[in-house]
Amino acid sequence: MPKPRTVRSPAAKKTTKAEAKPTQDDIALRAYHIYVERGCTPGDPMQDWLKAERELLGPAKKPSRKSKVVSIAA
Repeated sequence: MPKPRTVRSPAAKKTTKAEAKPTQDDIALRAYHIYVERGCTPGDPMQDWLKAERELLGPAKKPSRKSKVVSIAA
């Protein structure tokens, strides 16, 4: 009887691409979304910009799910 081989499910693949730093356009768009999430009420645009920068430049969070391993009998 052949030994079953172990294959990772496609959902468990890790991305190997290095994440690029956000551009000023990316930060501006996120700052705008923060403004919209606030209900388009007046606020401090500089604070929105800085919050957007923190969100986009912050450390990447590790996925909370563990990789699934599927055993396939050959």
